[in-house]
Amino acid sequence: MNLKQALKQKNRLVGLINEEYKKASQYNSIEKGYTRPYSAKEAIDNWRNLTEQLITLKCKIQIANQPVYDKIFRLAELKTQARQMKELTCVTGTHTSRWPDEKSVVKFAEIGIVERDQMVTNIETQIENLQDELDTWNHETLIN
Repeated sequence: MNLKQALKQKNRLVGLINEEYKKASQYNSIEKGYTRPYSAKEAIDNWRNLTEQLITLKCKIQIANQPVYDKIFRLAELKTQARQMKELTCVTGTHTSRWPDEKSVVKFAEIGIVERDQMVTNIETQIENLQDELDTWNHETLIN
């Protein structure tokens, strides 16, 4: 199995784990006289077994990704930078307060909106390039 498939399997396992716990939680205590559609004990056993499978798979993914940790961490930080940079206020000019008692304020942005947008574009290009590299890695790298 390659890393791409392992990551998909990891997500499937997370979903199955959540479903099993939901069954246990929802059907553990039912009103007397009603039929229990799922056994809470079986659901908990499945939940534990699936969790063990997930732990094993995550360990294999981590080991396989060691050579590209720098790219994975850089990608995460660049995504944070892009999100935050998009929120950077670039207000310039006279602004009147919402409150009648307060005076108008003149603001000047050191980084203008065009420069900010260019910075975001640069970061997003880096993100795309790293993501392409990691996609190739995930497709080509096999896990044990």
